[in-house]
Amino acid sequence: MERKIRNVAIIAHVDHGKTTLVDQLLKKSGTFRENEEVADRVMDSNAIEKERGITILAKTTAINYKDYRINILDTPGHADFSGEVERIMHMVDGVLLVVDAYEGTMPQTRFVLKKALEAKLRPIVIVNKVDRPNANIEKAVDETLELFINLGASDDLLDFPVLYVSALHGTSSYSSDVSTQKEGMDPVFETIIKEIPSPDIDIESPLQFQPALLDYNDYVGRIGIGRIAKGKIRVGQMVDCIRLDGTIKKFRIQKLYGYLGLKRIEIEEAYAGDIIAIAGLDDINVGETINQENVHLPLPKLHIDEPTMQMTFYTNNSPFAGLDGDLLTARKIEERLFKETQRDVSLKVERIANSESWIVSGRGELHLSILIENMRREGFELQVSKPEVIIKEIDGVKCEPYESLFIETPEESLGGVMEALGPRGAELVNMINFENQVRAEYIIPSRGLIGFVSDFLTLTKGYGIIAHTFKEYRPYKGVSYGERVNGVLISMANGQSTAYALEKIEDRGVMFITPGTMVYEGMIVGENSYDTDLTVNPCQTKQLTNMRSASKDHTVVLRKPRLFTLESALDYINSDELVEITPKTFRLRKKILNANERKRHENAKNKDSRN
Repeated sequence: MERKIRNVAIIAHVDHGKTTLVDQLLKKSGTFRENEEVADRVMDSNAIEKERGITILAKTTAINYKDYRINILDTPGHADFSGEVERIMHMVDGVLLVVDAYEGTMPQTRFVLKKALEAKLRPIVIVNKVDRPNANIEKAVDETLELFINLGASDDLLDFPVLYVSALHGTSSYSSDVSTQKEGMDPVFETIIKEIPSPDIDIESPLQFQPALLDYNDYVGRIGIGRIAKGKIRVGQMVDCIRLDGTIKKFRIQKLYGYLGLKRIEIEEAYAGDIIAIAGLDDINVGETINQENVHLPLPKLHIDEPTMQMTFYTNNSPFAGLDGDLLTARKIEERLFKETQRDVSLKVERIANSESWIVSGRGELHLSILIENMRREGFELQVSKPEVIIKEIDGVKCEPYESLFIETPEESLGGVMEALGPRGAELVNMINFENQVRAEYIIPSRGLIGFVSDFLTLTKGYGIIAHTFKEYRPYKGVSYGERVNGVLISMANGQSTAYALEKIEDRGVMFITPGTMVYEGMIVGENSYDTDLTVNPCQTKQLTNMRSASKDHTVVLRKPRLFTLESALDYINSDELVEITPKTFRLRKKILNANERKRHENAKNKDSRN
């Protein structure tokens, strides 16, 4: 049976223009009505995605072009979300590999292309941003071909078509000559139809469906998203779910969803080759197989990346708890964390016995910080510890995760960057110089990357590019990486900070607060110039007397305080500190607020280490 369907994923390094390209494909295909208002980067539905300009969650859309239905999956470009990219490869028959005409192939380009080639998917290379100043189109194409060869692509996959696009302006061409760019995306659509094979459509065989992604809805529960491998499926049908452990669970299909444009639409029936979402089993999982009743034909299990980093989440017990947020009880936080695991299979949550705290494990700092940011915006208050890598025992040997680190920096910044990487256990693998820029590749323990990104941006004055992907587990080195060298300035008082007090304290280091900030005992208000912690009083006021001063009172002029983003705050703290997160702000604090108790704890710890 001939069904005019094409299933394709868009893959690329972060910020190479995948989502903007999907925008143009949607707009130029006629999927939207003429009077329908369409925002830029429509596929970035999450508020954080729009703000940061990154894709966090893989999304499905469908376009009608001529008499073809083209299902498109927009994939995340950041390494922390690469697990979704890997699973999506089982849902499509081809990929659009987007490469920036100026930057060329980048670390994540290698990762996503490797996964596509392993799945034997037909590639179409799209060179984006061809109208960008200093774009080097020929170099980008040559680098892409070289990458295909390095990854061992077969001869038929090496003969890939190349298209030239400016997704920002909605123009495309078959030629690398920028003057041939024309309005519209017809070359992309026509090449997809010509080059990407139609899915194998076997409607007569028994049903086989495997979820590759998860979603969650308060009304129908967990939703499994995937492609029907064989057969057909309809609402109300009884089916068998073959679990990952081999057990069988019967359930009824309550809802079926298809996709068109930005909408998920309810459908009554779907066939082999269709990308759909199903609801009816409240604990359906990625990699399980849905078969028709009493016919058991499991599909190969999908690989799910294990978490490599973890943090401890606590209920907020600071003196300011409950002032900003209204969701701060252990029950509410636990409900929210476990709800997140319903849609994110890379996230693991485990409650610590007899405590109001949880170990939350994910794929990286960004993965975990976006969860925290979403919770903060929803009205939650909580406290979180410094991120830690997950140590595993492999064949009786204690092992830790290592990553491939790729940096691009101006030549004048290279010395400082290399000096900063040395103490973090980084090992230089490769280095290339071009146009006053240096590209270097390192192998580095994941621990060594904690806190490095903000240092790197400072060292390169914002001109550096950094990316990293998980490489492998290696034997653990008992060296401490990533701990902050300098001590901190800790408030010994509760109340409102004053300019009079901060003027005296700022000689000791760098301040994090401004006059008028409410502080409490144990809160971190600045960074000490030395490697020891120092307690200070930021609330001290000037003594008022009836004696006139020999000199006139002068206006207090304070240096600008250091401001933190959520990620930089998580990077900054040490293992004995926490970040207190509320809907309006976040504060740095010591785990033990009282100075005398901190001292006793430190003495007991030192005594234990000597014994």
